[in-house]
Amino acid sequence: MRIRTYNFEPDYIFIAAIFLLTVFGLMVLASASSDLGQKKFGDSYYYLKHQILYGLSLGLIGFFLALKIDYSRFERLAFWFLIASVILLMLVFTPLGFKAGGADRWVKFGPLTAQPAEIVKAAFLIYIAAWLSKKTERSRSFQSGFIPFLIVCGLVAGLLLAQPSTTTVALIAFSSLIVYFLSGAKMSYLLSAIFLGILILTLIIYSTPYRLKRVQAFLNPQADSQGTGFHINQALTAIGSGGLWGVGYGKSLTKYNYLPEPIGDSIFAVIGEEFGFAGAAGLVFFYFFLLYRVFRIAWKSRDNFAKLLSTGFGTIIGAQVFINIAAISGIIPLTGVPLPFISYGGTALAVFLTMAGITANISKYNTLR
Repeated sequence: MRIRTYNFEPDYIFIAAIFLLTVFGLMVLASASSDLGQKKFGDSYYYLKHQILYGLSLGLIGFFLALKIDYSRFERLAFWFLIASVILLMLVFTPLGFKAGGADRWVKFGPLTAQPAEIVKAAFLIYIAAWLSKKTERSRSFQSGFIPFLIVCGLVAGLLLAQPSTTTVALIAFSSLIVYFLSGAKMSYLLSAIFLGILILTLIIYSTPYRLKRVQAFLNPQADSQGTGFHINQALTAIGSGGLWGVGYGKSLTKYNYLPEPIGDSIFAVIGEEFGFAGAAGLVFFYFFLLYRVFRIAWKSRDNFAKLLSTGFGTIIGAQVFINIAAISGIIPLTGVPLPFISYGGTALAVFLTMAGITANISKYNTLR
């Protein structure tokens, strides 16, 4: 007979990894944003200060609250988290919302701005994990499981596509499908959802010129090197110029007018240039280690909700890391996805730190074997 005991101590290695990665992200942001901040605001540290004030500070509050509150409370509040996130998504189309970069993705509450698409990543996964863990037979039922799953996914996806935020839809759909599959769903349901998702994504790409141009630039980046291929060509130049050991911290040249989005989507290119292949590879391995700790927590979790939720969080972080690095390295078409814990974006950093806090809280209740 196996005796089950509980840890009641969080995974300190996981927590240390999260904060090392966050500190490294702030360090990289300080370098990548120096020229942009000086030109736009007369302050080389403007973006770093903004990230600390609105991202790190709120993220630390979210992390420590999530670490202190028993994760089971999130299961009871899951439906309301979903409702709140859907309302926030709708607010971007009201006077509270505003455009940036041609997209309706932000809402403004006084001095605070937020990107609801980042918030819905966590809220939706909490809801799906709670919904699937309450009745285990639900995941295997077509009428009470698969159809409602598609309806809820479709509602959130529709609001995100209207912004537009296509990659966020793909991230949420992928991580939700992983959670749905692990809950015991039939393989036929999973394959049907994947086929439907690929079909819809293909139609969306071919019906919107700017998305189609991104795919064409990926297939032949030299065809329009000063137009649609400019971003990827500059990113590859930055990564390549770093060599094995890099040009040195703070010495990137491509961040000066050459590299689009050096503090956001392209920050990995700055890392590759300043820290070289060794530094970029080291970061990738560090992400692998972080994901190993997350999935280890999921594997040892004592209940289904904790297992599904921590798996969902690990999946969406891992998928976003892959998409960002693969896109900026020319492996997949370019897309607007920040690098978790590193790219500029207060809402994203706060949400990822809160996810980490919930995961660390789950690790308190691991079954010791």
